[in-house]
Amino acid sequence: MSISVRNVSKTFAQFKALDNVSVDIPTGSLTALLGPSGSGKSTLLRVIAGLDTADEGTVSIEDRDATHLPPQRRGVGFVFQHYAPFKHMTVYDNIAFGLTVRKASKAETKAKVTELLELVHLEKFQTRYPAQLSGGQRQRMALARALAVEPRVLLLDEPFGALDAQVRKELRTWLRRLHDEMHVTTVIVTHDQEEAMEVADEVVVLQDGRVQQVGAPAEVYEHPANDWVMSFLGPVTHFGDLLVRPHDLDLAHEPSDDALPATVVRVTRLGFQTRVDMESKGAPIYAQLAREATGRLTLEPGAQVHVRHVRGESVPARVGATPIADDVL
Repeated sequence: MSISVRNVSKTFAQFKALDNVSVDIPTGSLTALLGPSGSGKSTLLRVIAGLDTADEGTVSIEDRDATHLPPQRRGVGFVFQHYAPFKHMTVYDNIAFGLTVRKASKAETKAKVTELLELVHLEKFQTRYPAQLSGGQRQRMALARALAVEPRVLLLDEPFGALDAQVRKELRTWLRRLHDEMHVTTVIVTHDQEEAMEVADEVVVLQDGRVQQVGAPAEVYEHPANDWVMSFLGPVTHFGDLLVRPHDLDLAHEPSDDALPATVVRVTRLGFQTRVDMESKGAPIYAQLAREATGRLTLEPGAQVHVRHVRGESVPARVGATPIADDVL
């Protein structure tokens, strides 16, 4: 089911959470709403779900105006970051809850819940209670419960945000596989750039209630619309008047016309990469080099090198813009 958001604005007291936002979400896609805290991504998700009402604009689901429809008539499944299961119910009964409310037959309910238990790899835990599950298992149960009623749209609001890094990584890999099997139109809210890049077909980047850029993960990373998007989506450093990716810089001892002279300040080896912090014309700059690239260089504090921008995208740094730290954001 496709989703079309047109010119949506939403204000809470004096705070404008959404400012004339328009987004199209294709049928069967997995779209990430990505941005920092306060960017409007969760508000946009809640407007799509019908949990919040837009002050202006429209929301359509599969070409049907859903702007004023209540949540239960929009055909959406919703999973929050802090999922509150029924503690007195088993995993099986939690997943079956929506079907029970809809008065599905026992045979239909059993078949659907059994299918979902296998899909989310919880078939061995169906008689357990939520307190007996890990955080990752509880989130899988939450997703199965949302899917049980066969929603046309699945909305996920920071579903893995409360979990530790390793579990988050495992679950987003699992979510991508699940989506590829079910093809339910899915929208996930996240502030984690890596999560958005790994799971999504398309990324909607928001800041201060406005859409900054929409595109495939590779597109928004390699061809950012502005310096804010570039800095938010990955590490950046200043190369003269440009913002560039540090892994798009190359170092040499010999000067060249397109190189900046620099002095090595610190060298940090990070597994297969080496980070070289430098100073050029009084300004900090750093490069990320592959391990084999550092073998041809003498890199130690005080060494003189020449830095070139050899590939990738660059964005002119705006005069008067908010400073962007030369570090991984």
